[in-house]
Amino acid sequence: MHAAAYLDTLEHLREPTALDPDTVASETSWDATCLAAGIALEAVDRGGFALVRPPGHHALPDRAMGFCLVDHIAVAARYAQTELGLGRIAIVDFDVHHGNGTEAIFRGDDSVLFASLHQWPFYPGTGGPGTSDATTINVPLQAGTGDDEFLAHLEQDVEPAVKAFAPDLVLVSAGFDAHVEDPLALLELTADGFREVARRCAALGPRVAAVLEGGYNLRTLPSLVEAALEGFEAA
Repeated sequence: MHAAAYLDTLEHLREPTALDPDTVASETSWDATCLAAGIALEAVDRGGFALVRPPGHHALPDRAMGFCLVDHIAVAARYAQTELGLGRIAIVDFDVHHGNGTEAIFRGDDSVLFASLHQWPFYPGTGGPGTSDATTINVPLQAGTGDDEFLAHLEQDVEPAVKAFAPDLVLVSAGFDAHVEDPLALLELTADGFREVARRCAALGPRVAAVLEGGYNLRTLPSLVEAALEGFEAA
């Protein structure tokens, strides 16, 4: 999943270090990352929502990227398979940025379906038109996309693929930077939109767990997470 040499580098950092143009780690980052990954595993066990930092879905197998050091949703998926005996995992990523790290880890793995709805063209530049295959569903969305169009794409492009895959567990990379007031992106979802997205994700399999990804408006983020929790619980 992640290269041993890369994890060793993280573990032994002793001063602030730029790992990529957007990602700085320090001597406390390894502990924070291990705690975050552990909380993601607990979310799988409990059917919960892991409220973690740093986020994870941009972390590539051998390097950090986009504020992400370790891909927590990928760690959770492998844990569910190896420790809980859950064979088929579906990951639905509704962060405004394409989950390129998660895709890179699972591309070509028939036991994991990865579906991402994200603004495009946009950072990190992946997940554009024509990049889907049998177990990778990329849904690029134009700037300005709001609740109705987002939900329509979820219904048309993601839900049928996940249901046909028949997962034992649905994991959700829950990013809230697609909100209309988020400062880093240009989608226009509302709290009601996130509530309905979460409800639909929870209805896609017999078990569900979620991990927090992006969301950079600290004023709105708590209420958006609350709305998503309401959606997950309503399914």
